[in-house]
Amino acid sequence: MTPRASPLPDLLCPTAMWLERHWQRITALGIALYPLSLLFRAVVAARRAAYTHGVLRTGHLPVPVIVVGNVTVGGTGKTPLVLWLAAFLQQRGMQPAIVSRGYGAPETTPRPVAPTSAPARFGDEPVLLAQRSGCPVWVGRDRVAAAHALLAAHPSTDVIISDDGLQHYRLARDIEIAVVDGTRGLGNGLMLPAGPLREPASRLATVDAVVVNGGGGAVADAWPGALTMRLEGREFRNVLNPGWVVGPEHFQRKRVRAIAGIGHPPRFFSHLDALGLQFEAIAFEDHHAYTARDIALADAEAIVMTEKDAVKCAAFASEVHWALPVAAVPDPELGELVLHKLKIKSPP
Repeated sequence: MTPRASPLPDLLCPTAMWLERHWQRITALGIALYPLSLLFRAVVAARRAAYTHGVLRTGHLPVPVIVVGNVTVGGTGKTPLVLWLAAFLQQRGMQPAIVSRGYGAPETTPRPVAPTSAPARFGDEPVLLAQRSGCPVWVGRDRVAAAHALLAAHPSTDVIISDDGLQHYRLARDIEIAVVDGTRGLGNGLMLPAGPLREPASRLATVDAVVVNGGGGAVADAWPGALTMRLEGREFRNVLNPGWVVGPEHFQRKRVRAIAGIGHPPRFFSHLDALGLQFEAIAFEDHHAYTARDIALADAEAIVMTEKDAVKCAAFASEVHWALPVAAVPDPELGELVLHKLKIKSPP
């Protein structure tokens, strides 16, 4: 087998391909589902109005809350931005902590997440956040309850970051940051299930910052004042032996497979392509529960994956498995906005 560059995977999972095809443009299926999207929009609007007018109660915390989320289904780069935000605040002497839903986690009560926690019990993203952030991470279906439990356990915490909580209106917030994929934008602009929107596009006019992750300037131009962000990363960490770190050149002239079980796998594959890797791509559903068989590809001399995949594959990884850590690099204005909203002076 001769490896080749494959920024858009030939083996993209059928469901993801189907959704991308129908959500990125107006199709006959989208038109057929449009009445359901109108119903979904009405339910979303009624729910938000209930919180806005006090019909449903909002929980307030004794510390500021920063929500990082999006208005679309699928990955936009929220987790790297949460990690950047935690580091940014730590560098300024604050003690942030993170709350998350814990996607797919069987338990619903608030509980802390450790770097060694099982992704199947706590969710893949919370475990990754615990490994990378260096700050307390708690999960729970009710983020208000999770945040109160976190503050009781860590009373020195002075700011809470809510990962993917834009639609969790029960948690009162001081700052809202919405992340938009710079390549896909808002797709066909329709609400679920006819399109990818969890809330109307007009919701972006109400947040404190719209951050466009990658892509061209056309998407950013759609929102005056939108900030930009890019993801950087070119060092690969061996999943079995994390101290073994290599650059892209390590994979030259090797049979490489790339796997991704994230919200938008082509972003990862395009990143690898930009690093000059030659590979064949396999995409899984977002939050895929990996088994040893999934990553036992006998014809591969190297298998590269995202960090989010690696936290689920570490238990049965071998020396051929590599993870690519990435870091968010947002517009400096985002940091200034956060400090201003928190009423913290920038360092001289």
